[in-house]
Amino acid sequence: MLGRWTFAPDVYGYGHAIGDSGDWAAWLLMATLAVTPLRLLFRKQGWTGWLLKRRRDLGVASFAYAAGHTLVYLWKKASLTTILAEASDAYLIAGWLALALFVPLAVTSNDLSMRAMKRSWKALHRLVYPAAILAFLHWIWSAFDPTTAWIHAGILAAIELLRVALQRQQRRGRSRIRA
Repeated sequence: MLGRWTFAPDVYGYGHAIGDSGDWAAWLLMATLAVTPLRLLFRKQGWTGWLLKRRRDLGVASFAYAAGHTLVYLWKKASLTTILAEASDAYLIAGWLALALFVPLAVTSNDLSMRAMKRSWKALHRLVYPAAILAFLHWIWSAFDPTTAWIHAGILAAIELLRVALQRQQRRGRSRIRA
């Protein structure tokens, strides 16, 4: 994206750079969130273990694209006055809040943080769910044609509903075994 924007700015301008970076951030976020339901559905399959080992990498890649998306926006505006003047727009508030929630997740997505934080690491990383909602609201509210954003939000909702249903089913199965 940066190469295309740098070497062909007339063809691949700001709109493409901001759109593509945001799209990739959302797609990688959906892939990250899809790992758990896939793992629960296909528990015995080896490829789900491979995905599980790379889930943090997918999440960090999503953050990197989101950070790039933000940097493209900041570069284009090039003025703190302009940025602050737009700061009250709902789509920008949602985007900034999503990014603020993603920062601690990206910073702590490493083995050292997992060991140091123990159980609180998992609690912190549950912030991915409200961050995802905010990111998708940002996309829906900022899109010229929000149809694609709504379709992706529906896919995200399906992923999350499946995850919740499978985790409930798994908990019920464990409670029956104990009884």
